[in-house]
Amino acid sequence: MKTSLQTTFAGLKLKNPLIAASSGLTNSVNKIVELEQSGVGAIVLKSLFEEQIENHSEKLSQIADYPEAADYINTYVEMNHVEKYLELIRSAKSHCSVPIIASINCYKMSRWTEFAKTIQDAGADGIELNLFVLNAGEFGNTYLEDTYVNIVRELKKEIHIPVVIKMAKNISNLPGLVSKLKALKADGVVLFNRFYQLDIDIKTMKLKAGPVFSNPSDFSDTLRWTAIISGRVPDFDIACSYGVHSWEDVIKGILAGAGAIQLCSVLYEQGAGVVDNFLTCVEEWMDQNNYSNIEEFRGKLNYANIKSPYLYERVQFMKYFSNYK
Repeated sequence: MKTSLQTTFAGLKLKNPLIAASSGLTNSVNKIVELEQSGVGAIVLKSLFEEQIENHSEKLSQIADYPEAADYINTYVEMNHVEKYLELIRSAKSHCSVPIIASINCYKMSRWTEFAKTIQDAGADGIELNLFVLNAGEFGNTYLEDTYVNIVRELKKEIHIPVVIKMAKNISNLPGLVSKLKALKADGVVLFNRFYQLDIDIKTMKLKAGPVFSNPSDFSDTLRWTAIISGRVPDFDIACSYGVHSWEDVIKGILAGAGAIQLCSVLYEQGAGVVDNFLTCVEEWMDQNNYSNIEEFRGKLNYANIKSPYLYERVQFMKYFSNYK
């Protein structure tokens, strides 16, 4: 029996479900080519950050002697940043055959659409919205959900290539929000976006950066919500992203309902060579279990397809600790 790893995500045809996630590993053509050669099915470029552009402009504007010079600097810096990103898209498309997905992060509503339109015109195969907002109590109860909905609604009026939303975990009703995004014609979601991690240094009594990479235990939440959303919001594409560290995680994610699996921390820690190992092991597992393609087991264990879906809702330990004394 011939095994095929081909799949689709957000309307894009992938030779396999492994996607190189947006990171410093996808910010240059040389790195992108290396990732394609490793065997990934698609690549998400390093995000274009509106805030980073404005911070750069602000620093340079401080040395300007008059307002007109500051305006010129702001315009020049933005054009330079954006043009470099568009050139990365064009170069990646000319050097690679796998889908190239751009990524943007903005905080002004108008900029989401502006950046997305220029990225679409540059030839990107899709756009990932690197959207994360932390509500520390200064916004209303529906602020986060409304932000997602409003941005996607506006983008879909102008953008014709696939639009994928990289979700945060701090949403009160995740399946409900994903259902709204589906109704707005979004093409898929990625679970999850990883926040900047912080820590407290008890020697200096100051805040410091926490762990940079995810760890294997992080995948449990990703798996739970992939299964729930796949069952609650059928016929909508999901990619697992947060906490994937092994080929077994790839299979688990697909069984839960994912159509694609994004890799990031594991690429940093083990190198691009891990992709071939993952693909080989997934193929061997499929052969051993008599699956000829991804669709035959995609979502087989999601919320809607198991006898006891409440298992995905369980949040208390109880029995788990009953044997510990």
